[in-house]
Amino acid sequence: MDQLFSSFQIKNLELKNRVVMPPMCQYSVTKEDGTPNDWHYTHYVSRAVGGTGLVIVEMTNVEPDGRISNNCLGLWSDQQIPAYKIIVDAVHEQGSKIAIQIAHAGRKAEDAETPVAPSAIRFNEQYKEPRALSTDEVKEMVEKFRQSVRRAVEAGFDAIELHGAHGYLIHQFHSSYTNKRNDEYGQLTRFGTEVVKAAKSEMPEDMPLIMRISATEFVEEGYQLEGGIELAKAYKEAGVDMFHISAGGEGAIAPSRNPGGHAGYMVPFARAMREALEVPVIAVGRLEDAHLANAIVGNQDADLVAVGRGMLRDPYWTIHAAHELGQETEVPVQYERGFA
Repeated sequence: MDQLFSSFQIKNLELKNRVVMPPMCQYSVTKEDGTPNDWHYTHYVSRAVGGTGLVIVEMTNVEPDGRISNNCLGLWSDQQIPAYKIIVDAVHEQGSKIAIQIAHAGRKAEDAETPVAPSAIRFNEQYKEPRALSTDEVKEMVEKFRQSVRRAVEAGFDAIELHGAHGYLIHQFHSSYTNKRNDEYGQLTRFGTEVVKAAKSEMPEDMPLIMRISATEFVEEGYQLEGGIELAKAYKEAGVDMFHISAGGEGAIAPSRNPGGHAGYMVPFARAMREALEVPVIAVGRLEDAHLANAIVGNQDADLVAVGRGMLRDPYWTIHAAHELGQETEVPVQYERGFA
């Protein structure tokens, strides 16, 4: 029977358990050059020491002006590859697998002098008004995603995740709330589909491609779950192997769309996506209770469970969860006496 501490495999990605550390921005690139440093090394490797099956590196951007802030990660230069490879190799040494989330913030790029977007629509009054990308610039952006994926593959990552959620650039293109274009990229899934195909062209055939997607939008005028499923179907057809199911991020939450903030509040979205798409999904949303996380897998609501804030508080969440559930999990030999 599937449970949190059963193994999982998709293509060549074999995980020792179903626990995922989701991408969470650290805003810690002190040199503002997009390259990971000692903080990132410690942050990611410590969760591998703590037993996490899959570590996903935070939003890593395809160009300098694609970052949320100048303190965010990037992978726009071959010179950045070695710093990522050091982290990848160290995570592998601890028996965990590691993916990276490739992205562009679009109109939510806070430090860009002039952010870019599908259409010149400001996120809110605290953000700068973006400039709409020209058709040629959109095509160039697809190429930037492709090149970042190439670099990630060269660095040794086990999987690639594209960020198509939370109101960032791919999401901005596939939402009629933010995409008012009249050219070919007014077709909502065109940009995302081209990015997916570009990513696949650089990935080994047996490497899985993950996409994080907002299953529903929280603004009154946004798409709902049925719309999110249709978007995901187009991306699945283009080549996405697994979806990381979140929601919202495109604007202020309308009272009628507020899902609440209780434990497991996004699990119904993951379940619906899994049933409709017939591909593996990762569930998110206040899942740090070990028994809840185990039940999500056991009830087949999702295949993997992402523990975000809980893992920020506790790098060894996975080991502690295994002990709480009475499950066996590998503990680093240096720490065994602490769990005897």
